[in-house]
Amino acid sequence: MSLAPRAVLVHRTTEYEELLARHGTHGQAEFFLSSRGRSVREVAERHHRTRRALADVAAAVPLRWRQARVERADLDRFLFGPEDVVVVVGQDGLVANTAKYLSGQPVVGIDTDPGRNPGVLVRHRATDAARLLRAATAPGGGTADELTMVQAVADDTQRLVALNEIYLGRAGHQTSRYRLDSDEAPDRTEAQASSGVLVGTGTGATGWLRSLWRERGGGPALPAPAEPRLVWCVREAWPSPTTGTSLVQGTLTGGQRLRLTVESDRLVAFGDGMESDALELTWGQTVRLGVADTALRLLV
Repeated sequence: MSLAPRAVLVHRTTEYEELLARHGTHGQAEFFLSSRGRSVREVAERHHRTRRALADVAAAVPLRWRQARVERADLDRFLFGPEDVVVVVGQDGLVANTAKYLSGQPVVGIDTDPGRNPGVLVRHRATDAARLLRAATAPGGGTADELTMVQAVADDTQRLVALNEIYLGRAGHQTSRYRLDSDEAPDRTEAQASSGVLVGTGTGATGWLRSLWRERGGGPALPAPAEPRLVWCVREAWPSPTTGTSLVQGTLTGGQRLRLTVESDRLVAFGDGMESDALELTWGQTVRLGVADTALRLLV
């Protein structure tokens, strides 16, 4: 007998809850914000909208289904199953935070604050949840966008997957030293000193990657979210007698890989801004970055 589907509701601590944890009471939080020219009312209202949306989504889960909740801080300790339907209730960034822990499960993004969130990944309202949950388990699994992801694989088998981008460099963004080469230009390799390397997807092309791309005045065309192509950029490469600046941006398609061999005591690779869940890399290690072999199934 097969297991009933499980709806996994992913959420995060609200700003209001963080204020209460820090200051103890609503009154103390209100005093703290008012002393800085802000009102606690707006923060509290956003909190209540988020909690109402979470309650509405929970109520929309079919009675025969199982149900679980996981807070963002606990994602790296939560075990997702193949029968799960993942419902992210919050902001676009929470979908990206969740994506790296999935392996093809359908994802529904619920926007808790329409008009404030861009709604690139949280495309639906809480009132849509019942319909989307039924669609996710219907024959064919509903209509979904298959969003390209990026992966980093180290030579000691450590692996990291991200939806937006992977940053590789020093944790504090100081000068990183490494040797770089790419399948895009297999006959070239270069020792570099920079503030890190960014490898991003089409989904990430609306954020950090676009900022770097615009700062540079353009470069390779940025991919679409479902396009199996990545763009990589070196941040602030420094020329010296032993380091170069000729390999600072490019694209990766299909099975192409960007290879980086560490020439520093310690570098890290982390995805989508989650520095707490990073690969640790030491002198002489090689890491390969390219299109991941899994994609995010985002229901539309």
